[in-house]
Amino acid sequence: MKQILQNLGNGETILADVPCPRRSSGSVLCQTTCTLVSLGTEKMLIDFGKKGWIAKARSQPDKVKQVIQKIKTDGLWTTVDAVRSKLDTPIPLGYCHVGRVVEADSGSQYLAGQRVITNGNHAEMVSVPENLVAKIPDSVTDEAAAFTVVGAIGLQGIRLLQPTLGEKIVVSGLGLIGLLTVQMLRAHGCQVLGIDFDSKKLELARQFGAETVDLSAGQDPVAVANGWSNGQGVDGVLVTASTKSDELIHQAATMCRKRGRIVLVGVIGLNLQRADFYEKELSFQVSCSYGPGRYETNYENRGMDYPIGFVRWTEQRNFQAVLDLMSDGRIDTAPLITHRFSFDEALEGYKAISQSGAMGILLEYSDGKDKRDRIIVINPNKISKSDGSVSVAFIGAGGFTTRMLLPLLPTEGVVKKTIVSSSGVSAAYAGKKFGFLETSSDSEAVINDPDINAVFITTPHNSHARMVCDSLKANKHVFVEKPLAMNHQELADIEQAMVANPEACLMVGFNRRFSPHMTKMKSWLASCPGPKSIILTINAGAIPADHWTQDPAVGGGRIIGEGCHFIDLARFLAGSPIDESSASTMVGGEGQLGDCVAMQLSFEDGSIATIHYLANGSKDFPKERIEVFAGGKVSVCDNFRSSKVIGGSSNFKTRRQDKGHAAELTQFIHAIGQGGNWPIAAEEIIEVSRHTIDLAEQVQKKLNA
Repeated sequence: MKQILQNLGNGETILADVPCPRRSSGSVLCQTTCTLVSLGTEKMLIDFGKKGWIAKARSQPDKVKQVIQKIKTDGLWTTVDAVRSKLDTPIPLGYCHVGRVVEADSGSQYLAGQRVITNGNHAEMVSVPENLVAKIPDSVTDEAAAFTVVGAIGLQGIRLLQPTLGEKIVVSGLGLIGLLTVQMLRAHGCQVLGIDFDSKKLELARQFGAETVDLSAGQDPVAVANGWSNGQGVDGVLVTASTKSDELIHQAATMCRKRGRIVLVGVIGLNLQRADFYEKELSFQVSCSYGPGRYETNYENRGMDYPIGFVRWTEQRNFQAVLDLMSDGRIDTAPLITHRFSFDEALEGYKAISQSGAMGILLEYSDGKDKRDRIIVINPNKISKSDGSVSVAFIGAGGFTTRMLLPLLPTEGVVKKTIVSSSGVSAAYAGKKFGFLETSSDSEAVINDPDINAVFITTPHNSHARMVCDSLKANKHVFVEKPLAMNHQELADIEQAMVANPEACLMVGFNRRFSPHMTKMKSWLASCPGPKSIILTINAGAIPADHWTQDPAVGGGRIIGEGCHFIDLARFLAGSPIDESSASTMVGGEGQLGDCVAMQLSFEDGSIATIHYLANGSKDFPKERIEVFAGGKVSVCDNFRSSKVIGGSSNFKTRRQDKGHAAELTQFIHAIGQGGNWPIAAEEIIEVSRHTIDLAEQVQKKLNA
């Protein structure tokens, strides 16, 4: 199928061939009939992509501060690679979508063939969670329905403004959202004054029943609003414009009556003047997209609806309200359509964004063929397998995979067969960039492909154990990013699969033990054969509670998801099996998420290790510091950039931060291509994983006490 993507690095808009997305439970798979181009959000993304590096930096000063901080801790070249990778990854465009249901859960309210609107992208097929889908009434055309989502953005602004019958409301900015907002306010019984520079948009506003202010003619909006309100001031202002200027918010405050309300739906400068708001006791609020539920994982991705008795208007119910207004004839979208393009000519449609008078740009999908192909050949001239080669597949094509693994994957003796992602988009991009034969959204087909003998699993943590077991049972060698498992039952299932398939090599992405810094430190410690005292200080930094890694069901928490790295590293440096493990955790405050933890390990040879995994430190402190006390000396590594022996004369530095990713990949490929020992012994992998789960359970128990 085809989908529109935007490269933020070079500004290129792409009509790409990508696999049909995989429908997850609780989602609806739709075949597209019509989408609407957003002249606000999409134009902003395209314009940003076309800017040079300096202009990009100036437009995002907060991101520049983050980059500077990363340079201080990780080094220049590591940071440059990260920024380039981030900007080079294309993102899907579009969020105003109309289609017909193709697949849904058994018992879903959505049936095959039903017409629906979603916030899906510009693509021939989309998979969207059910709470972001709404049924289209029979009397509403697909073209009209395509305006539903932008209409819901305006409607949410109206709901926050809380207008009452007969109030005088100003709409500042008469783009698509502004003109739809004018119609909904009129349907609500309000008098409306529209403000804009564009005479055509002003004419449409008058056609929809509003009075207008023509800025291009030099009219003073404050003076006009004052006269329109008989000198009393308007009741409220909805700002639906896009500008960097602070003038609009000052105008809005000036034209309001005492205790008037201002709601921002658009994007404007917000250098607020206290006097504007203080003297009149004005209310100011920023509207968030389509309504309650937006950006809430439980609502959008897990299908947990808000009870209607407590949250009357969710984003989905706002969608339905807009559709009902269209059905009743109180929203007219026909005058808003200025351009129509077939989807095959979509790139021409994007050129129309900058044309004078462009407003409603519709993309029409006339091809009714089934687009559910989940495997696409993108490099047909590549061989799929050759004698002696390791044929690999990657399941997962996120930022870590494309920045840290694929660029470092050995090329000699390796055939890149298939790369998979659930949406298909990131896999299509990575497949072309890194030379895979094909791209897919079907992980099961890849695992069972007889031409593939090694599978890399870099998906969210909760899918690791299942995919590892399935791959081992299919007699595939497996490289899985940490963690291996999230609980003891998953670990037991993996052990059973390992026993049943002893020829398959299993590798976990414990890359730090392969860093040249750790290799050097291990050689320094060879002269100290006795027990060692190991201290690992991990200045991990805070991650919000709603991040997927903090979710116990998806990421397992940070000890499971990342703490395992350092348990493995301590095991490697000690060179002895772990005898006992225990964890102490901060409770409450900065430790409430269980990511401010001190872990203690004791080893069979008498060595000890303390791992301070902390999320409450300063970014100016090194992110990772390793210290080993032994033989009257202290071996120290700072952030995998420099290492030394205090009490000795040994020093080691690398030009770039090197956490061992290249070396671990080389050893894995060598082990399965040439035979020999696993890069990490099977018993060590299981041992580290078991103690990681034990420590995470101890932390959780103390948090719940």
